[in-house]
Amino acid sequence: MGLLTPIAIKFGSYAWAPNYLPQIVWFDKRLQKVTRERYCFVDIAGLPSIKLTVVGRKSGIARSTSLLTVPDGDEWLIAGSFFGDPKPPAWAANLRATSTAEIRYRHQDYTVTWRELEGEDREQAWRHMNKTWPNFDKYAERIDRVIPVFRLTRV
Repeated sequence: MGLLTPIAIKFGSYAWAPNYLPQIVWFDKRLQKVTRERYCFVDIAGLPSIKLTVVGRKSGIARSTSLLTVPDGDEWLIAGSFFGDPKPPAWAANLRATSTAEIRYRHQDYTVTWRELEGEDREQAWRHMNKTWPNFDKYAERIDRVIPVFRLTRV
C-alpha cells in the first residue's frame, strides 16, 4: 500500500466513478508514455498492477490494458470489474477467446495461461482480492452482471 492507496480506494468506491473511465484511461496512457511504460495509474495509487496484452478476438490486434492485480503465490488474480460499470471490459472477452496472454508485472514480461474461476475457487479468490481492493464488493452490489475473476499462471 502506498500513500495514495486510501484516496484511490475512496474514489473507486463512488458509484459515479465509471463515468470518468475515459479520462482515467486517457491519463493512464499519457502516464505510461511519459514514464516509458514503467508506471501506470494503478502503480501511482500504490496498488499491484499488471499490463495485460491479449489479441483482440475480432481485430486480431494485440491490445494492452493496465489492471489491478492481486498476487496469489506465483499466480495473479484479476477481475473484470471495469470500475463497477454495467458493461464488461473488452479484455475479458478477448482473454476468453485465446489460451494464453502476455503480462508485464514489476517490469518483467511473462506468458500466462488463464482460468476463469467459479464456485468456491472464485469465492476464495474474491475474498482475497477484496483485501487489496475493497471496492470489488461495492461494484458487485451495484451491477447486474457477475464480475469474472481470472487466475493467471506463468507458462
